[in-house]
Amino acid sequence: MIELRPFNKLGSADHGWLKAKHHFSFGSHYDPSNMGHGSLRVWNDDEIAPNTGFPAHPHANMEIITYVREGAITHQDSLGNKGRTEAGDVQVMSAGSGVRHSEYNLEPTKTKIFQIWIEPTTEGGQPTWGAKPFPKSDRSGNFVTIASGLAGDKDALPIRADARVLATTLKAGPGGRCGRHQRRARQCARRCRDPQRGAAQDHRAGRFRTGAGRRGVILS
Repeated sequence: MIELRPFNKLGSADHGWLKAKHHFSFGSHYDPSNMGHGSLRVWNDDEIAPNTGFPAHPHANMEIITYVREGAITHQDSLGNKGRTEAGDVQVMSAGSGVRHSEYNLEPTKTKIFQIWIEPTTEGGQPTWGAKPFPKSDRSGNFVTIASGLAGDKDALPIRADARVLATTLKAGPGGRCGRHQRRARQCARRCRDPQRGAAQDHRAGRFRTGAGRRGVILS
């Protein structure tokens, strides 16, 4: 079943330096009826003020995908990794057995990100981090796999989950490519395994934005 949750009805938090919208239960926004979809646990729309960010904090047993929509995010972790990921590009951290990291907007303007957390298929393992630029032209009107745990997705950043994250940039306009891709998005199912039921579940997850173009991220 597809359930429509309008963006302006999502849970939200305003910490001054951080303005967030929560697609699922998160932090002070506790919603026991909306804890996630299968192994998709978190989808946050974060807006981070200039020269602020998340100080060092721990994670374990989670696949964390960050899609930068505007500005740039700078990552540093206890493994010694450090990198800057700018708008349109992606970073992935497999927290594994445990890692501490920080994420800051060191830019002079605000940064906007999607942050997506997916539960891994197995717990533990060596933590890893990676980032990758994806040519904007490749996803203009097309779906491009940016992170995946599925065999065959060689060009995507690897995650330790039975999931695939796709991105697209679409031109706004009624009846155009955006409308067709949104219809496709509604039909796109995310398959994830429920270890207690031992069966695949189908869920749809997607975000689109209006403006000069529309950006979307879909899990499949």
